[in-house]
Amino acid sequence: MNHDSTPTPPATEVVSTHSVFGAPCWVSLTSRDLEATQDFYSAVLGWRWRKAKLGEHFRVALVDDVPVAGIAAVAAMWQMAVAWTPYFAVPSADDAASRARERGGTVAVGPLSLPPGRAALLADRDGATFGVWEGELVGNWENWRQAAPAFVRLHTRDAFDAAIFYGEILDWASDRPGCCEVHYEGGEVVLRNRGDIVARIESGALEAAPDPTIRPHWQVHFSVPDVAACAREAERHGGSVLGKAVDEAVLRDADGAQFTVTSRPLR
Repeated sequence: MNHDSTPTPPATEVVSTHSVFGAPCWVSLTSRDLEATQDFYSAVLGWRWRKAKLGEHFRVALVDDVPVAGIAAVAAMWQMAVAWTPYFAVPSADDAASRARERGGTVAVGPLSLPPGRAALLADRDGATFGVWEGELVGNWENWRQAAPAFVRLHTRDAFDAAIFYGEILDWASDRPGCCEVHYEGGEVVLRNRGDIVARIESGALEAAPDPTIRPHWQVHFSVPDVAACAREAERHGGSVLGKAVDEAVLRDADGAQFTVTSRPLR
């Protein structure tokens, strides 16, 4: 497993993973070419950029001055895969890493101290990569949720087994105030935080056997006003369209990282 995305540490803020936990709180992309990556996502998603504290190979993407994603142009230099990775808020990155290891997952990187917090890159039992972040969040969590990422979806072989794994690591459906709620809706396991859908886990029909051909992975979905326009810009800037509907399209950027753009409502 590759340590796909080193998280870009957030600026100091009052909202922390001690009050918002278990939900996705950041997304990060590992790429090969910083300028090409910035040009692609500026054209497709309208992002602007600022430098990150981790160094010249890192950038933070902005939507209306709200930080929405981290870019790490280190894939070639560090021989890592090009991919989007979601990070989940946890009270303790060390505890989350230990829980993942105890339950058959893998700890690829960390936990590392990245002021103002700690981070680790993990993989679940089926190899899907995800991160955990402990500490102060990027800006205002509600603004981040509305500015770009709509939700993340895990494509896996057994949604219920995956939900148990993640629930035990991230304290889903616990008795802690503010924890995420787990539901079964429309053939998927759905994670809600404060009423909004923040993650989905799918593995096909409830009665069907797990599909051995699925390569489990987390797919990041970005909320956009015009799916067709994003698809056109992706193709114009060296990317491709892997699947398209009226309100959603699966895209691949010029480096090969997959992501989804959607105009569907969050609830």
